[in-house]
Amino acid sequence: MDTRVRHRRIQVGDVDTFYREAGPAQAPVLLLPHGYPCSSYEFRNLMPRLADRWRLIAPDYPGAGYSATPESFDYSFDGYAAFLDEFARTLRLERYVLYLHDFGSPIGTRLAIRAPGRVVALVIQNGDIPYEDALGPKYAEIESTWTLPADEMRAKLAEAIQ
Repeated sequence: MDTRVRHRRIQVGDVDTFYREAGPAQAPVLLLPHGYPCSSYEFRNLMPRLADRWRLIAPDYPGAGYSATPESFDYSFDGYAAFLDEFARTLRLERYVLYLHDFGSPIGTRLAIRAPGRVVALVIQNGDIPYEDALGPKYAEIESTWTLPADEMRAKLAEAIQ
């Protein structure tokens, strides 16, 4: 069985999107939203190990990895969840397991709320589900950027990950 990871591109709305895929097309789908400040690259070793029985799909979010960074994109948890929903619909993913961790957790949780009929299971590992009353000091620096104009916000976040 071919367990190699394939690199793909697809247009999702206005976003030129890069994603990694492995496993047979007919297998159950495991959707892998990545953490911050990562990309689908973080799943490069996991995917071949599960590709004998799963179809694994790991997109790069807008502004991450090899996906485009459109100026007009809503770079919030809600915006990323809407993107992930559209990504899944564009690939015609009818049912999938969501693997959630880190920054992907609040995004994937919002996706599960948007499309509960498509999510057959959640695998949550070290998932931060930050709601405003539970953000605390861990997210203080990121939270301080939320009220900045978009260009200043992007510059401040870029500084944080360099």
